[in-house]
Amino acid sequence: MLDDEYNIDYFKENGFAQKECSKCGNIYWTRDPQRETCGDAPCDYYSFIGKPIFKTPMNLTEMREYYLKFFEDRGHTRIDRYPVIARWRDDIYLTIASIADFQPFVTSGLVPPPANPLTISQPCIRLNDLDSVGRTGRHLTTFEMMAHHVFNKTGKEIYWKDKTIELCDQLLMSLGADPKDVTYIKNPWAGGGNAGASVEVMVGGLELATLVFMNLKESKNGDIEVKGKKYVKMDNYIVDTGYGLERFVWASKGSPTIYDAIFPKVVQELMNLAGIEHELNDPKYAQILSRNAQFAGVMDVSGNANLMELRKKVAAEIGMDVEELNKIMDPVEKVYTIADHARCLTFMLSDGIIPSNVKAGYLARLVIRRTIRLMNDLGIQVPLSDIVWLHIENMPEYPEFEENFGVTKEILEGEEEKYRQTIERGKRIIQKSAVKYKEQGQKIPLEELMEIYDSHGIPPEIAKEAAKEVGVEVDFPDNFYSLIADMHSEAGEKETQEFQYADKLERLPQTKRFYYDEPDRMEFEGVVLDVFGDYVVLDNTFFYPEGGGQEADHGMIMAGTFVYDVIDVQMIDGIVVHKLDVSDRELLINRGDMVIGQVDKNRRMAHSRHHTATHIINDAARKVLGNHIWQSGAQKTEERARLDISHYKHITQEELNEIELLANKMVMENKKVGFESLDRTEAEQKYGFGLYQGGVPPGKTLRVVKVGTDIEACGGTHCQNTGVIGPIKILKTERIQDGVERLEYAAGTAAVAAIQEMEKLLKTSSQTLSIPQENLPATVDRFFEEWKSLQKENERLKAEVAGTRVIQMVKNANVVGGVKVVTFVTRGEDTDALRMTAIELLKDDDVAAVLLSDKDGVKAVAACGKNAVSKGIRAGDLVKEMSTVVGGGGGGKPDLAMGGGPNAQNIEKAKNAAVSKIEQILSA
Repeated sequence: MLDDEYNIDYFKENGFAQKECSKCGNIYWTRDPQRETCGDAPCDYYSFIGKPIFKTPMNLTEMREYYLKFFEDRGHTRIDRYPVIARWRDDIYLTIASIADFQPFVTSGLVPPPANPLTISQPCIRLNDLDSVGRTGRHLTTFEMMAHHVFNKTGKEIYWKDKTIELCDQLLMSLGADPKDVTYIKNPWAGGGNAGASVEVMVGGLELATLVFMNLKESKNGDIEVKGKKYVKMDNYIVDTGYGLERFVWASKGSPTIYDAIFPKVVQELMNLAGIEHELNDPKYAQILSRNAQFAGVMDVSGNANLMELRKKVAAEIGMDVEELNKIMDPVEKVYTIADHARCLTFMLSDGIIPSNVKAGYLARLVIRRTIRLMNDLGIQVPLSDIVWLHIENMPEYPEFEENFGVTKEILEGEEEKYRQTIERGKRIIQKSAVKYKEQGQKIPLEELMEIYDSHGIPPEIAKEAAKEVGVEVDFPDNFYSLIADMHSEAGEKETQEFQYADKLERLPQTKRFYYDEPDRMEFEGVVLDVFGDYVVLDNTFFYPEGGGQEADHGMIMAGTFVYDVIDVQMIDGIVVHKLDVSDRELLINRGDMVIGQVDKNRRMAHSRHHTATHIINDAARKVLGNHIWQSGAQKTEERARLDISHYKHITQEELNEIELLANKMVMENKKVGFESLDRTEAEQKYGFGLYQGGVPPGKTLRVVKVGTDIEACGGTHCQNTGVIGPIKILKTERIQDGVERLEYAAGTAAVAAIQEMEKLLKTSSQTLSIPQENLPATVDRFFEEWKSLQKENERLKAEVAGTRVIQMVKNANVVGGVKVVTFVTRGEDTDALRMTAIELLKDDDVAAVLLSDKDGVKAVAACGKNAVSKGIRAGDLVKEMSTVVGGGGGGKPDLAMGGGPNAQNIEKAKNAAVSKIEQILSA
């Protein structure tokens, strides 16, 4: 439905013919009248292998600079790269394209771009083709999208389609491309609620760039259809281009693969470590590699593609036996994949992603574990951090990578150890699952393999080996890791609870909010705009509504002689609603009434202290633990606050003490807290993306809060000076999930109360022990050692008693069918004591014993020797029998089982039931 969008004058005026591909049917433009195919794989194989497209070979640094300067010379402003973790977005985790830098606020027209037009070389990460990396010769997890962007508005156009294609054409010609080799393929683009005409730029069978003309937005009533969805035209229209830096370098060198072109030193070092002869100057080897690469465009294992079937196609094209080709290419492709993944991790970890089980951290761990597995397959024994360092040495344009390498190295060392532990326990988990499917005569289904990977991190290759040991088959698709990455690439929809009176708010104006302007004012007058249920809306308010991890203000609203407690305050689309406590009376406030609001000052001050303290704690943690620290959640109440931070290991007590000391020093400096209202783009350029530590607030303008060296976009209430916070006391720290540490602390009077409570505990403990407080640690240590000694002595005595008791039990046993039936009922013994007796009894192979105690209901233990088990008596069955009688449950192994129930009055019946069960089995 975008045909009109492709009436492009530049094609008509520069000798291009519009054609339809004879193989795939795509529409494309070319200067070559003899061409019949579009230029994309698999319609055309790579023709540039050994025959570079461009006149001068360049490395990444040289090609990036050539591109950026080309567009700078043509009126574009060069801007710095954004991080590969999309800190300014709450819908995606990774930066997947250069346009993602400007979504959603710039692309929607809400805020101006940092420059217009602009050029950038943006590192991007996409994991949706993870399994194709290394195999196609072209796929990468990390790539730099060189781009030039233009943000046009109706009546203010900078340039549009013709100029964009002209610039692309000029760039290719300046590099030495043959004009007849260049094709532009028609392929409308749609994504993220936008759409537009688009052309893919092909040279030598390789897609070098995509030029998107984004001028549509999704609408149910739209009159333009693109890929099954309806769109309408936008007032703004955007040139969104993407040029693959790595592909340009590959095209300039004509290397067998993109990996040999962009990081040849890393590839060669890995080949050496894996014992692979990777001699590109060996004619026979280079020919196999080159011919494989020419046809490797078909080795894309996305969708339901099968790797071996694709390999057969390539083998047939180059005239080799598929097994021989696979033997050569499989280890080489693994090396390529390791090299690629290590570069991906260099960007991920240096930009602050902490491996974990959620969000971007999950994706980092996915890449780490896949890399380690491939290294193990090839017998590469060096630490993964060594390979990352090889990349850093070859990327001097990113000095931050070397600066952050200490943390990167420590993270990777920890992740390698976790992976080893995962594999050790993983086999047991898989085999337990496999036994279940073996009984049903089935394979382990893909859904369960994915769930096991998600929950336990067990790779499908390990699952296959472990399941095979118990006779169960495992099949998984060649795009398994891509499927996993797809599941975790985007943030889920945020759950929002709709306000029950939302329809009544539509006609009301936004509330004037003055809690920022006059933070110390707690009393005000307001006009009632509306009343519904127990909610009141005023024309203005000094009550802070819940938000940013800060609870709402409380207080009172007075209407004449009536006083109502304000128990909650919320803001819905700019309208503040005050919830009143009317549980014991009628709400006698009407629209148009003049009321007096009074904010609870003590609650407000406690919240302000804790909110300001959160900035200080975050800043101190970053200084003590490292620049990778990122706020992943916070909550501020009257009594205490908590801050969740991304960190790759437990915080030590020494680090905690240092954070607390540094935080209190910042308080004592009594620095003024700064507040600034800035245009979003200006704020980002001035302060960076650390602004979004507490989340990404909506809107064109950001309220920037500066507390010491911590600078964030923050909507909470704060103290005017750090000295007002008072003391800060860290109460505890804990790991709430892998990769996230929680700090709990109190500030001001809440901190004093917490310290007093700690002192009270110390005083009470020392008084109980009748010792001075300073002697408490030594005394506790002594008592603990004595307790451990007594525990050991207690265990020894229990074992002695059990041994003595067992001799008598066996002597008095009733022999039935060659089995010594032992019964024992006691008072007050716990399960542990009964279990020790049972273990002693198991030394006699002929024993079948049932032991019961009336402690806390009934405790039941059964023990069956080897001979008893061979005759069909199972301890688990006996325990189930007894536990049922006493109203409980239990079970265990054939030789030893435990259980019980609450009904102590049935203890004798339980014993008799077990004995009857034994006799029944033996008489059968």
